[in-house]
Amino acid sequence: MNMSRPDIAVPHSLGVNPPAHVLPAGACDSHMHIFDPRFSPSPHWTRTPPVAQVSAYRKLQQRLGTSRTVVVTPSTYGTDNACTLDALSQLGDSARGVAVVDASVPPEALDQLAASGVCGLRVNFVTPQSWGETTVDMVTTLARKIARLGWHIQIFVHPEQLIALAPVLFELPVPLVIDHMARIPPGEGEQAEAYAVLRRLLDRGNTWVKLSGAYMRSVVGEPDYADTLPLGRALVSAAPERLVWGSDWPHTTQPLNSVNDASLIEVLYQWCGTEAVVRRVLVDNPCRLYGFTS
Repeated sequence: MNMSRPDIAVPHSLGVNPPAHVLPAGACDSHMHIFDPRFSPSPHWTRTPPVAQVSAYRKLQQRLGTSRTVVVTPSTYGTDNACTLDALSQLGDSARGVAVVDASVPPEALDQLAASGVCGLRVNFVTPQSWGETTVDMVTTLARKIARLGWHIQIFVHPEQLIALAPVLFELPVPLVIDHMARIPPGEGEQAEAYAVLRRLLDRGNTWVKLSGAYMRSVVGEPDYADTLPLGRALVSAAPERLVWGSDWPHTTQPLNSVNDASLIEVLYQWCGTEAVVRRVLVDNPCRLYGFTS
């Protein structure tokens, strides 16, 4: 049991308890967002963003026992990555960034992002984007532009979109990272057509999956998300060397203060089964994907 960390209240996180398990040194939260009122939302965004600043996120790190993180630009800011870059400057070398740009982005802009700690681009097919509809051509164009940088393309898709995109995804010239377990319904699990596509992508050897967003499709929910266990364990069995974990804090897809981040850590342990696999997902794999020094 974890008795080393005190209870800590964290904005946008249910409860105050630390996880029962003590995380390995260098543990990385590979998917979170920063929202800072100093930065204005994109005109296309109609919802009021939360206040979820770096200072609050550091409390979450203290509570969970993580020390590295990946800041992902949310759709809220469109293609303006200023908030993410500011967060990276505050967090230093313990953080990396995944930015959002449109297909016309010039090489110089990508170079500037790289110098600030960005190592990938996110392409979102699920939520509204500042450029309008996200297209297949956008994915392939951006992949070509970032190949020289050694970056990856991260996609957020519905299961049916993953199926439709599969022929293109198999041919990408850069590593592919799939958000939130491809939003596959836990009840369908390995029987889902999208899971079969995901498994073929994993077998290809150049695809990674984020073990995150368990609550997005779970019917059971807090605290154990038991219906997600078969799907999570299947992914761990398929490719433990190409999985990373993310909190998705501050959980903007969910009602306020409805997700206990400590619960998400315990679910990860249930998916992984052993301390060795947990270390792989939280430490070794992020070092490879994001370039952290082990």
